[in-house]
Amino acid sequence: MIVAGATGLAYTQGMPVRTYEEAIAYWYKHVNYEQRGMPADARVLRLDRMRALLAELGHPERRLRILHVAGSKGKGSTCAFLQSILQAAGYRTGLFTSPHLVRVEERCQVNGSPIAPAEVTACMADIESAVQRLVHKGWPPPTFFEVSTALGLLHFHRRRVDWAVVEVGLGGRFDATNVCHPVVSVVTSISLDHTQQLGDTLEKIAFEKAGIIKPSVPAVSGVTQEGPRRVIETVARQRRAPILQLRQDFDYEYEPGRVTAESAYAPRARFRVGGQKWDWMPVGLLGEHQAANAAVALATVAVLRSRGVPIADRAIAQGLRHVYWPARIEVFQRHGQLLVLDCAHNHASMETLVHTLRESLPAGRRMLLLACSRDKDLRGIIQALSGHFQRAVFTNYRSSPRWAKPEALANIWQSFDRSPAAVIYDPVEAIEWALANRWQEETIVITGSVFLAGDLRPELLRRGWQKIALGDCPG
Repeated sequence: MIVAGATGLAYTQGMPVRTYEEAIAYWYKHVNYEQRGMPADARVLRLDRMRALLAELGHPERRLRILHVAGSKGKGSTCAFLQSILQAAGYRTGLFTSPHLVRVEERCQVNGSPIAPAEVTACMADIESAVQRLVHKGWPPPTFFEVSTALGLLHFHRRRVDWAVVEVGLGGRFDATNVCHPVVSVVTSISLDHTQQLGDTLEKIAFEKAGIIKPSVPAVSGVTQEGPRRVIETVARQRRAPILQLRQDFDYEYEPGRVTAESAYAPRARFRVGGQKWDWMPVGLLGEHQAANAAVALATVAVLRSRGVPIADRAIAQGLRHVYWPARIEVFQRHGQLLVLDCAHNHASMETLVHTLRESLPAGRRMLLLACSRDKDLRGIIQALSGHFQRAVFTNYRSSPRWAKPEALANIWQSFDRSPAAVIYDPVEAIEWALANRWQEETIVITGSVFLAGDLRPELLRRGWQKIALGDCPG
């Protein structure tokens, strides 16, 4: 039986994985909830199957020092800050995140380098063999994300990383990554997202995220809303896990960055964790929300240092300054014109995007280019954006079939905002139209989904758009 992957490559069922092409096709042959939409009940994802798969692989997760990071928003950025700091401190650091932006190998990185084709092939050959043994024992096949998780953990073990920074995929309690026993458990933030799977209140979602907190394992929380904060605090207390909480045990102050066509200055923040303080340091990502993520990362580092892990202040400053996490309010320029690429995909993150645009980019005309997944709160997303753009373009994306119909987005937009709206189904054609029809000094803002950002970032680079490097703030 020939199974076609999302890449168009093929894997022959029952035959060993021998080539990189077969490895990628085998990866994509598993049910992929990121592409089709998550099941209504997250419990069907079955942690026992994930544990059984890792047992067949010799339990690589038990040989790793793991930092486990959950959250509604900011968990990927917090992981990126942690990876950057640990690498600057001289540690070989693995980073497991999802979804990927452009290439699936981005999910499994060591010291900032995605897993190489030969490593994908070798790991996937062993995973394929392990899955065959599982199925022979009566287990259903794993999901795409479970295979991804197994690949990341196996790769990190084989590369002998000093630290593995592991991002939760969805929720926490039933996420495939929750088979690990971390050194620190981290929850970054809580907002309404994936409500069908995680619950329709912030408190219910907080309980699912807090599911990664392990008995007696230190925890760090960036959650500040009172209801969900109490939920996380209660779970930590029940599990006798010492916890550091933002605005109580650690804090930050923030100065916005500033980007124009002529100059770009990084935001700055200063931090306090317990009795220790770090004075104003540049942060390599725009927005106060990123300073909050950096504070969560710094509190996590403080826990490691309290347990005897050497991490110098210089490494902290270098890691915060040089963090690399593309398509997070990422600003490009060409011929003096600005363009912003972002992955925001719920109401809260859209409000954050609008606030950061207002405080860190020039005032003036802005054009929105938006595509969203149909299972999102489309009205909430568009309501947060309405009133802040002089016109909008609605499109879809090529890398997932989950997109909402662009005309449906346009209709919602018109119910909130009477500014002009165009519907262009293909994302590349949409960016071509936007670039051809932009006004002088009009900033294009591309947002709505990591899938849209992943489709268009390579296209922007191909067309000569250059990422703006944030310089140090003068004085």
